[in-house]
Amino acid sequence: MIIVQNIKNNGIIYALLSSLTFSIMNALVKATASSISSNEIVFFRSIIGTILILILMKKDSVSFSKAGIPILMLRGCCGAFYMIAYFYTISNMPLLDAILLVNMSPIFVLLFSSIFLKEKLPPKMYGALPIVFIGAILTIKPFSYSTFSIVAIFGILSAVFSGAAGVCIRFLSEKHHTYEIIFYFMLTATLTSIPLMSNSFVVPNSLELFYLICIGVVSLLAQVFLTKAFTHENPVVVEIIRYIGIVYNAFWGFAFFNETPDLYAILGGILIVVGCILINKLKQK
Repeated sequence: MIIVQNIKNNGIIYALLSSLTFSIMNALVKATASSISSNEIVFFRSIIGTILILILMKKDSVSFSKAGIPILMLRGCCGAFYMIAYFYTISNMPLLDAILLVNMSPIFVLLFSSIFLKEKLPPKMYGALPIVFIGAILTIKPFSYSTFSIVAIFGILSAVFSGAAGVCIRFLSEKHHTYEIIFYFMLTATLTSIPLMSNSFVVPNSLELFYLICIGVVSLLAQVFLTKAFTHENPVVVEIIRYIGIVYNAFWGFAFFNETPDLYAILGGILIVVGCILINKLKQK
């Protein structure tokens, strides 16, 4: 009984579970994207999440706020654009490369926090930014002038929107319940994806529908694990542990999609991870 209780209160376990479940969601998205457009996947993921979060809000008696609606909507828009760019990137480039680019989001959280929340950045932190930038260049491979490079730009955009959403969450979390913040994110993503998927909508077969439902459920479960991780453990520790997700995604890409990262992706990934870990440690200090 004591062991079970310790596991429930262990933020590191929750962080590991969060990374694992998010990686499973990514693999499901990539598998589904072979026959369903990324925008349609966003729609199903979002509408399932909206329904589930409404059920949780009713269960825990969480009511909607009458104040702060514009910022809630801004967070919803940032989250929606993040998800659209994120799923498009996963669908059109190797899974590991896509995740490496998306994991640049802490950089943009810090930059936006300094601009909009007036948070001061340690001077040493600016020395770590070029490390991440060089890693991104190696991963994007702009010198190849290929479609791969163009798709990689969407990976960068997903990190940008994720960073903006993170700043909005930090601002909103003082006065709004987590469920309400997630609801606006899910609802906005649902509404935004409808016109984007209208020209490419495909009625899913039974297997595709199963995948889509799994994406919606698994992604919400991953979000719950992540929230519990931040509740029970130091945020910097959680952020660093989450990089284990890169290993998970590399494994899924190799095992199910025959993806083998090249030397540029490996070097770029190492630089991005090292740079982000340095920034997280400096941020904590």
